[in-house]
Amino acid sequence: MSGLLNKLPGKLSAKIPTDLPAKLPEIVSDALSPQNDAPKSSLKPINNQFTKLLAVTKYLPAGARSSILSKAFGKVVPYVGTTGVYYEMVEPNQVVVSLNNQKTVQNHIGSIHAVAVTLLAETATGFILGLNLPSDRVLLIKSYSVNFYRPLKKGQVAAVATLSDEQRLEILDQPKGEMVIPCVIDDRESDSKRDPITVEMTWAWVPKSELEARRQGTSSKESADASSDKPAIKDPTQAE
Repeated sequence: MSGLLNKLPGKLSAKIPTDLPAKLPEIVSDALSPQNDAPKSSLKPINNQFTKLLAVTKYLPAGARSSILSKAFGKVVPYVGTTGVYYEMVEPNQVVVSLNNQKTVQNHIGSIHAVAVTLLAETATGFILGLNLPSDRVLLIKSYSVNFYRPLKKGQVAAVATLSDEQRLEILDQPKGEMVIPCVIDDRESDSKRDPITVEMTWAWVPKSELEARRQGTSSKESADASSDKPAIKDPTQAE
C-alpha cells in the first residue's frame, strides 16, 4: 500500500485508450455506473493513500476510472491482479469488484473456484476498510465465514461491500479494533432463485507502531516500561 501512488501512470489522460468501452467485458460495461450512484454520505473522506488515488481519477469517465484503478490496485497486490479482479466502484461507503467466470479461475466442474470467490470478497471488504483507515494504522484479516450453498457456474460474479456512516466513524475513532464486514456475492447471469451468497469477513486494524513493535519482538507497553526503567542521568553540578 505504501507504494500505491508511485505505481500510477504519470499522465493519466495519455494512458486512457479511446476504445476502452469496447475492451471491457459486456456485463461489466453495462454494470458500470457514475460514482454518484454510491450510497449517499455526509462524511468527508479521510486522507490516505487510497483516497489520494481516488482524487486523481475522480473526474474520469466511469469506465476509464475503473480500468485505471484495476490496473493500479493489481500492481499493488500482484496476486489479486493476476486473477482479473475488476474494480467497478471504489467509494468510502461502497466497493464493488467483479470477476469473469473464465477457465483460469474455475474448479473441476466449471464453477468459479471457492478460493476465487473468497478472494473477491476479501478484496471488496479490505478495500472499503482501507478507504476509511487513517494512514497511521494497518489492516489485518482475522477470519471469514462463507457458505457455498450453490455453484457459481455462469458469467460474471460481483462482490459488494458496504459500510454505513456509523461504521466509518467507529473505524476512525478507534486506533485499534476489529469489525465484521459482510459482502454480498451477486451471480449476475444466474437464473437461480436462491439468495446471493453472503461472506462475512472479520478485519482488524492496529497502529503501525504496534505492528512494528511486534515484529521486533517487543510490545508497546514493554517499550514504554524499558524507557521508564532507565536510570536518570545525574547533574554533575549537584551535590550528593
